[in-house]
Amino acid sequence: MASESSNDVDVVIVGAGHNALVCAAYLAEAGLRVTVLEGREIIGGNTVTEELTLPGWHHDSCSSAHVVIQSNPLLLNDELGLKKTYGLEYLVTDPAVVFPVEDGDALIIHPDVEETAREFARYSTHDATALRDMMSEWEDGLKVAHAYFQAGLELPNDEWAKRYDALRSRSAWDVVHAHFEHPLIRRAVAWMSFATIQPPERPGTGALVAAIMAGRLKFGWSTPVGGSGSLPGALRDHIEDHEGAVITGALVQRFIVEDGRCVGVETSDGREFRARRAVVTSGHLHALPEALDTPSSMIERAAAQWRPGLSIFAVHFALRDHVTYRSASGPITSVAGGLGTPEGLQRQVNAALEGRVDLDSPWLLLVDSTVVDPQRAPGVTFKFLSIAPMLMDGQAWTEEDGISYAQHLMDFARRFVNGLDDENILMMHVETPTSLAEHNIANIGGSCHGGEFVNDDGSVIPGWTEYRTDIPGLYLTGSTSHPGGSVSGRPGRNSARVLLDDLNIDASSFMRRP
Repeated sequence: MASESSNDVDVVIVGAGHNALVCAAYLAEAGLRVTVLEGREIIGGNTVTEELTLPGWHHDSCSSAHVVIQSNPLLLNDELGLKKTYGLEYLVTDPAVVFPVEDGDALIIHPDVEETAREFARYSTHDATALRDMMSEWEDGLKVAHAYFQAGLELPNDEWAKRYDALRSRSAWDVVHAHFEHPLIRRAVAWMSFATIQPPERPGTGALVAAIMAGRLKFGWSTPVGGSGSLPGALRDHIEDHEGAVITGALVQRFIVEDGRCVGVETSDGREFRARRAVVTSGHLHALPEALDTPSSMIERAAAQWRPGLSIFAVHFALRDHVTYRSASGPITSVAGGLGTPEGLQRQVNAALEGRVDLDSPWLLLVDSTVVDPQRAPGVTFKFLSIAPMLMDGQAWTEEDGISYAQHLMDFARRFVNGLDDENILMMHVETPTSLAEHNIANIGGSCHGGEFVNDDGSVIPGWTEYRTDIPGLYLTGSTSHPGGSVSGRPGRNSARVLLDDLNIDASSFMRRP
């Protein structure tokens, strides 16, 4: 194990969110000695599992589905043996997502293209064909271009890359309305395109429609056995198995720069951790300038261009029994359900960006991981996830605000589901944008997805595109790095690849491109 306040470490990694741990694990796999420093007493960042309501009820505090990361070679090819050696296990759920409607029926997305197309055909044969065509185009070549983009690599110079760039430059809203006709199918597809919490009318979100749909059709609501914290747990085991260290209670407050090079960090309790080769930080890019010993024009520019974007609101429940969705064939249990219309989402997003609340058919995610993973609780862990303004009427959220907002969402959900009656609810835990920011210092403004950056031309990107900084020896990773938030592991893998390239370390035996 690497020792504290020493120089026998090759790389110091700041933060122990899943991306920082992914980066550290790849560097350790390459033979580098790494030390990971986490300010909290729990690792995982926003991929943690905690007892938020009652003893024995293990809730995923933020992330619940790990769908996007399934297409990352980290798991797709099990490059670090997280599944084979370290016991990480995922469940493909069927249904993937249920969308209940006003007439008592429901549209179901299955982890199968043909089965979902047949479900679409109940409402529109045109939309069933459109789904098949979209997924065929994705599999034929768009997904390869998407993989290069996610990896932060230059796209191949071919027709598929041109088509992907054209698709990505559009808005998700335009793509949904161009491909699908039926209001219910548009509702479901638009709802899923918002999974990374990017406004669907924004140019640059067009590829999310096919990308997110493809993930659900292959992996369902990909659920980690034991909770979201199983991913950082497996990564920690890998790092420690490769002579690395993961140290909690070590909040980094200063980056040590000597002779123009970053050589280590200092924690809030005065400990120094020095690195021979590099320092990689997953700390929030917006807060990085004040922690540096020396000015960085690149980092200061990135910090100035960052903004929180859309903030998150969550409600965690301990229930006696599962929530069920109404359908023409009877009650359905599902890990995930989606509520809200595209028009309601549009109003909700616009209101949130203006500091207002709009609860007329809001976008609402319902999650019950214990449907497929009952070991998490003696009863049922259940969650609401939605968006809300960072501030309410210009003020921080109070506990009373949160309870009131949660009650409105419960009243809305009860129109479509059974099991949210008072007799079934044992305890409720509300997380507002304000409390989320207090829960994790990386959730600035209540943003759990890393926020976004506004370019000089007014365009918006979810993650900073550079992993190198203009301070030699200092590298970036985490949710504020490309391709941004969500559980993708891409910022971690990408920054590790860049650093290994800079160190002239051949990683081709365990890290494929892209």
